[in-house]
Amino acid sequence: MQYHNIKRVHRNIRSVQVGRGGKRGKTSGRGGKGQTARAGHKIRPESRDIIKRIPKLRGRGKNIFQSFEEALVPVNIKNLEKHFNAGDTVNPMTLLEKGLVKRAHGRMPSVKILADGELSKKLSFSGVAFSSSARAKIEKAGGGIQPPKP
Repeated sequence: MQYHNIKRVHRNIRSVQVGRGGKRGKTSGRGGKGQTARAGHKIRPESRDIIKRIPKLRGRGKNIFQSFEEALVPVNIKNLEKHFNAGDTVNPMTLLEKGLVKRAHGRMPSVKILADGELSKKLSFSGVAFSSSARAKIEKAGGGIQPPKP
């Protein structure tokens, strides 16, 4: 009998394979547990996390549905009757001085005269907008309306 003719009585016992697939055993070369051990894992770049922390408060935003046009400040005829004398000129500057309007973000407001109340005094208007019924009341009282400057 020679060495190469010797046969085992019992076959060679190998340890049971663990860690799905491959011949690497236990974790199959995937390291420890968790996200990195799973199929399809992808770790977000750190720069993306920094960007996501910045609040979404820049600019007008995508969901703002507001006009860029500056809103007109309403002033009623009854307030003009109370604060102005006959023959006075009504413009945004005089309305600001009388306290009927306020500056908007440091700028002179755009004013619109509305027809609530009665006007008995003759006033002249410049640099303001009117409702059609307010225009009729002013003309009935004998007031003058100058067209706005372009």
